[in-house]
Amino acid sequence: VRWMMYWIVFALFMAVETVTDLLISWFPFYYELKMAFVLWLLSPYTRGASLLYRKFVHPTLSSREKEIDTYIVQAKERGYQAMVRFGKRGLNLAATAAVQAATKSQGALAGRLRSFSMQDLRSLPDQT
Repeated sequence: VRWMMYWIVFALFMAVETVTDLLISWFPFYYELKMAFVLWLLSPYTRGASLLYRKFVHPTLSSREKEIDTYIVQAKERGYQAMVRFGKRGLNLAATAAVQAATKSQGALAGRLRSFSMQDLRSLPDQT
């Protein structure tokens, strides 16, 4: 549970830090403070991640649980619909490619057969 709390808080920190890093990286000792904050989160003595999780993250997630579940269901449905749509497109492309390949090969075969005219066949020696 402790590691779960740490990784959730760390992931949130990294998401926020990605945006804010561009804005406040010029601040003196920014990188040192960031490293100290990560060590504070990780330390078993300070239990910073556990403290932040219990004070902020868990209450926020609990209050928005229904919204999160709704978003998950919507994402699942959209993902299924996208897979069906891409599957149909893939099958259509494969069928079109197969028909085109068959048409081209049939045309090539017909061209080869047309080269044998009746004159060519009469000129063959009769072997009876």
